[in-house]
Amino acid sequence: MKPDEFRKYAHELVEWMAGYMEHVEDYPVKSQVRPGEIFSKIPDHPPLNPEPFDALIRDLDSFIMPGITHWQSPNFFAYFPANVSPPSILAEMLISTLGAQCMIWETSPAAAELEEKVMIWLRDMIGLPGSFEGVIQDTASTSTLAAIITAREKATGFSFNETGKSDSGTLRVYCSEQTHSSVDKAVKISGIGRKNLVKIPVRDDFSLDPVKLREAIINDKKQGYIPVCVIATIGTTGTTAIDPIKSIGEICREHGIHLHVDAAMGGTALILPEFQWMLDGKEYIDSFVFNPHKWMFTNFDCSAYFVRDAGSLIRTFEILPEYLKTRTRGKVNDYRDWGVPLGRRFRALKLWSVIRSYGVEGLQSRVREHIRIASELKQMITQENDFEILAPVFLSVVCFRYCPAGIDEEQLNRINETLNHTLNDSGRIYLSHTVLGGKYTLRMVTAQTNVTLEHVRKAWVLIVETARSIGG
Repeated sequence: MKPDEFRKYAHELVEWMAGYMEHVEDYPVKSQVRPGEIFSKIPDHPPLNPEPFDALIRDLDSFIMPGITHWQSPNFFAYFPANVSPPSILAEMLISTLGAQCMIWETSPAAAELEEKVMIWLRDMIGLPGSFEGVIQDTASTSTLAAIITAREKATGFSFNETGKSDSGTLRVYCSEQTHSSVDKAVKISGIGRKNLVKIPVRDDFSLDPVKLREAIINDKKQGYIPVCVIATIGTTGTTAIDPIKSIGEICREHGIHLHVDAAMGGTALILPEFQWMLDGKEYIDSFVFNPHKWMFTNFDCSAYFVRDAGSLIRTFEILPEYLKTRTRGKVNDYRDWGVPLGRRFRALKLWSVIRSYGVEGLQSRVREHIRIASELKQMITQENDFEILAPVFLSVVCFRYCPAGIDEEQLNRINETLNHTLNDSGRIYLSHTVLGGKYTLRMVTAQTNVTLEHVRKAWVLIVETARSIGG
């Protein structure tokens, strides 16, 4: 593709992108295609000769777009958001154009130093202590894996990496029953093993019970296990429950256990002074992660991982082949030593763009509004006699179900599952679900970048009408 052709198609694609953002609400939120439908439309063999870029754009519109679920629609209320914003999209264009591989300082000094500075900004914005240092990972799953492996190394005198499990005792990791599945994956990958992941019961508000945690740790130590890490959560996946960091931290300090806090979704709310209570006990935290790519309007992927002791993290992951030796080592941050991957994208550029474009107060305003909308939705639900709230509403997630009188639990579960699928298949809104205390629970997340109270009101009318048409 020649420069003039690139300019032509780039301008066309920018128009396409701007049109998409303006009209995303007009698409069915959840893709309506059947399994295999897109696959069957793609040729079985690649083209032997070059094809014009126009052909790709035509195919994008004809059969790729029908297979897209529109996460940027203000009618997307499922899972947690994967928010974008115009400043982030523009920065992503620059990142792709530069094509920098930012594994060490020398491969792009600006990338390393911008990341260092932006992570200081972010640390201060969310209220972590000044002793913390940060690095941008791809996802919270990777960050949690890094935390667990670092905790493993600290507990074994950094011998596990060298000699393997056979020379170590049986290690244990603790989390609540509501903790994200990435912890299960991390203990598998780390070599600790899923059998050594202890899931602690939760309290009525679905937060980890510190009393049960202490009992589990003491019992394990009596049996010869080695507790190495506790994962607390600020904003659990199912209900956005807030684990009591201070109580958990005191237990970890008492027993010399690494405390990792997963705030993947909820961490963004820490930019609000009125939500700093969630970080009570921050002096006990060893590592902390939250995802600007969820609720801070920064394109996926961008996970902010902070550690109190960067030396332990680096010692866990560093490896120095001849081709990576530089004259600046030890004078700068070579972020490839701060996690699993060697290769790294210039993610700091889009985070920098978002923070500068919105400003701290602009970000705070958006997040406050999303939380206010969730509170309004809660009020809408409580006003209906045949619906009920199933979990406390802390942030921007509301858990509820349809519950007409005189119907047993098994049938209520079937009705709500049918309701969920009916709503999603309509293409008008998209919800996800969880199960709480055996109850099939609908989750509605009011944190998409451009969602308004009016979108939520329209969605609620649709939910009520659909539920009552299904009936008992």
